[in-house]
Amino acid sequence: MLEIPTPHGPARVHLDPGDAPPTALVLGHGANGGVEARDLAAAAAAARAAGVVVALVEQPYRVAGRRSPAPARQLDAAWTAVVEHLLDGPLRDSALLAGGRSSGARVACRTAAATGAAGVLCLAFPLHPPGRPQATRLDELDAVAVPTLVVQGERDPFGMPPPGPRREVAVVAGNHSLRADLDAVTEAVGRWLSAGAWSARAPGR
Repeated sequence: MLEIPTPHGPARVHLDPGDAPPTALVLGHGANGGVEARDLAAAAAAARAAGVVVALVEQPYRVAGRRSPAPARQLDAAWTAVVEHLLDGPLRDSALLAGGRSSGARVACRTAAATGAAGVLCLAFPLHPPGRPQATRLDELDAVAVPTLVVQGERDPFGMPPPGPRREVAVVAGNHSLRADLDAVTEAVGRWLSAGAWSARAPGR
């Protein structure tokens, strides 16, 4: 486990041991949850089975013991600082896949260009607040210029993102927690990683 300084306090990273791999998946947690979320664990297991190293990032507000999430600009700045530190250190020369669940997925989308991500993985992307489809966040997904996988529960009250030119949407049983069929989450992530649509976009480092 690493503690990494950011502009908004230290973040904590749970990183697989070993040498820098060809590909690394860096995942962030949801607004009110942590890196122990079961869908994050399922995605991490799929990545490891595909030979991809996994780093799970705890945002500074969680490390400080606060439950309420920081503003988006602080989340993005802290995430970017963590990813840059990893790519300059233990993940040097690795192709970066960025992702997360819910709020963490939004952060990964908003910062994909800044971090040089070759692909983005979104678990339970919150397309809009429950009951407010007019307050859409689709622009955050549409702005991602690299291959993206969204794994979404079929009954998610936060909405169902549409597929796009670079975006695949895997619909699984359940709601926003994605707990109803974790095997389906693992299978969707593993299939996307094995297909390697993102690999042609992976930057050299």
